[in-house]
Amino acid sequence: MELEFEREAANTAKLDKLIAEETRWSREGISARRTRNQGRLRRLHALRQSRREIIARSGTAALVAADGRTSGKLVIEAEHVCKAFDDHVIADDFSTRILRGDRVGIIGPNGAGKSTLLKMLIGEIEPDAGVIRRGTNLDMLVIDQKRDSLDPNLTLWETLTGGSSDQVMVRGTPKHVVAYLKDFLFSPAQARSPVHALSGGEKNRLMLARALTKPSNLMVLDEPTNDLDMETLDLLQDVLADYEGTILLVSHDRDFLDRLVTSTLMFEGEGRIEDYAGGYSDMMRQRAQSRSQKHQVPQKTDSRKSESEKPEPAKTRADSANRLSFNQKHRLKTLPNEISALLDAISKLEKLLADPQAYSRDPAKYALAGKTCDQYRKDLASKEEEWLHLEMLREEIEGP
Repeated sequence: MELEFEREAANTAKLDKLIAEETRWSREGISARRTRNQGRLRRLHALRQSRREIIARSGTAALVAADGRTSGKLVIEAEHVCKAFDDHVIADDFSTRILRGDRVGIIGPNGAGKSTLLKMLIGEIEPDAGVIRRGTNLDMLVIDQKRDSLDPNLTLWETLTGGSSDQVMVRGTPKHVVAYLKDFLFSPAQARSPVHALSGGEKNRLMLARALTKPSNLMVLDEPTNDLDMETLDLLQDVLADYEGTILLVSHDRDFLDRLVTSTLMFEGEGRIEDYAGGYSDMMRQRAQSRSQKHQVPQKTDSRKSESEKPEPAKTRADSANRLSFNQKHRLKTLPNEISALLDAISKLEKLLADPQAYSRDPAKYALAGKTCDQYRKDLASKEEEWLHLEMLREEIEGP
């Protein structure tokens, strides 16, 4: 049994490398995504499905083995979990199994309880009912997006080293702090700059740099793409694509999920949380297929009923729904130009913010540029999300 489990783990590791390769390929601009190579995306989806099948098989083996969690292969297992706050049901009879190397995305409407589920899975909140087990030898890293966790009066150097050294430990290997900061797109001059001189995106980049000096095999991220500039987002994608441990990720960014996760937990409403293979687009396809299959179930009808008594054919109602509206088509055409304009504006502001002398020359102008840039990034994220949503609708209706 153990030999079979190790074989499955080896196969999973190989698939993880292929998934990481496809993830790196898929990290590109909005225009390229709009004309993306469908063959390579199908390959990524196939890899995710293959990995899901391996997880299912190895999961069965772990249940049969005596306390398979001691091997470290099981990271988190939830069984019949329930959680509610007053009348708001977060989870009702929820079960899942997360194994080493899994990258799990958690998505759902605002207020559904995504962060609550994440906190239950990692042990910060207890469920009302059910059991959550965690594997052995877990070194958990929580990426904290709260900027107040940074001391604004410390320099970047001091933030990473505590001021007592010129080196940081990265995966057990010492590295000079200036070289490490350069990995995160900071100039050598910025190493001695105070944290309060950084833009919002740069602070997030510094928090990421600080967090990744800590050893871990389980990375937990709650809305990590908020307020990230384009360069930091690329960095984060690189880090997650190459990460060898397990990832739990709450995000509203559908494209980010598509490029990184191997399975998705979706809040369907009324405490129902469904587990889907792949990212957001894969989840949408699986849900559409499930709805289609339900609609195709034949219903018994009384042939003696008159034509006027028979219900309106489902096809007629579906036809009116299965097409983009005029406004949706218009937005699909205009959004790329709006996105391109925002990218240009962000790029110009980021050049200003990257100038090490800009803050000392005009602190007020620098601060305003940082706030404006942060707002543009939020607008960009919103427009990209709108575009991706409409594009996925179009693909569901018209095909790729």
